[in-house]
Amino acid sequence: MQNIALGIAKGIEYLHQGCAQRILHFDIKPHNILLDQNFTPKISDFGLAKLCNKEQSMISMTMARGTIGYIAPEVFSRNFGKVSTKSDVYSYGMLLLEMVGAKDHTSVGAEKSSAYFPA
Repeated sequence: MQNIALGIAKGIEYLHQGCAQRILHFDIKPHNILLDQNFTPKISDFGLAKLCNKEQSMISMTMARGTIGYIAPEVFSRNFGKVSTKSDVYSYGMLLLEMVGAKDHTSVGAEKSSAYFPA
């Protein structure tokens, strides 16, 4: 899980710093992280992404983007300030909290299943 978490962080860093244009994803969540046969994570679903210049550190938005539970406060409410790459970092933190708090639902007799870890 640590390698998956590091791979996601490297992917987000690439979107924010490594590309010719900065890409703000706005929808970092478990459903948008794909794993290959070696469990290497790939960030997917760029439907809510926004491109911006490398020189721009803050951008303004007309409406909220993202998934409730992973959306940063500044994206949800304009009262918190303008949006930056920190919005994706907040979503990544929420994803990490979910990864760390994941329960094993694979045991026999498990009554509940999670949307992310089916029994």
